[in-house]
This record gives sequence, C-alpha cells and structure tokens, in this order.
Amino acid sequence: MASLDRTARAFLLTELVSGFALTLKYMFKPKVTVNYPHEKGPLSPRFRGEHALRRYPNGEERCIACKLCEAICPAQAITIEAEPRDDGSRRTTRYDIDMTKCIYCGFCQEACPVDAIVEGPNFEFSTETREELMYNKDKLLANGDRWESLIAANLHADAAYR
Repeated sequence: MASLDRTARAFLLTELVSGFALTLKYMFKPKVTVNYPHEKGPLSPRFRGEHALRRYPNGEERCIACKLCEAICPAQAITIEAEPRDDGSRRTTRYDIDMTKCIYCGFCQEACPVDAIVEGPNFEFSTETREELMYNKDKLLANGDRWESLIAANLHADAAYR
C-alpha cells in the first residue's frame, strides 16, 4: 500500500503542485525584503555598533580616566593614558581602541560611571586596511559628536532596564 501511495504522489507531482501553491500564496502579499542601501531596518536601542566618546552639553569630554573600561575589556582592546589637570581632575591624553580586537560585548559601556564610552547605532564602518580600525581619541570624539542625538535617545529609551 505504501509503494502505491508513493507512486501516486510521484506520478501526480504533489510536491511540485504544493510548491506552486505556496508561491502563489505569497505572490500577492506585501513584500518584506529591505532594499538595504536605500532602506534600513529598525535597530534596537541596545544595539552595539561603532564606539564613540561622548561630551557634556558644555563641550567638555565626559571621560574621567577612571580606566574601568580598560580593566573590564575581555579582549584588552582599550588603552588609556591620563594626566591630572590644573583643577585637580583627571582627563585622558590617550584613548585608543583596537577595533580588530573588540568583540562588541558592551562591558566598556556598562562599566563607565559617566556614560563616556558608548557603542553607538552605526554599523556601517567597513574599511580597506586594518590601520583604519585603530580608533584614537579624536576619532572616538568625532563619532560621539556625529551620533550624539541618537546615542542620547537610545540611552534614555534603555534607562528603565538598566
């Protein structure tokens, strides 16, 4: 009986007919494909993309050189050097991240007491050479300036869950 059933299905091409029926079912529904370079899908407020150093509204950098991000980084991708300022506070003179080592775990962002280092919403930062993935303080601050409005909105949206 099983061989007769199998023969009937092979002769009537039931798999092919069911495939065509599935194609027809989805042919007239709205498309879900995203035309990537021109359209981008939604990102979660917790998305971890390109790193950025933030500033206070008065323009002063937030990093207080506590070096917690450097200590907690499991990949040891962060290097910080600091010196005291005239008013007694410390600020960084060097803040480097080797993005080829970074595993985007977000520990640096979680460890920072003043939300200075964050992983922003940018996921389009491909390069042609490895040297371009060595981020220094100037590049990180430029990223922070460029993405500040989105970073602040994401931190505010995620604040209830932290």
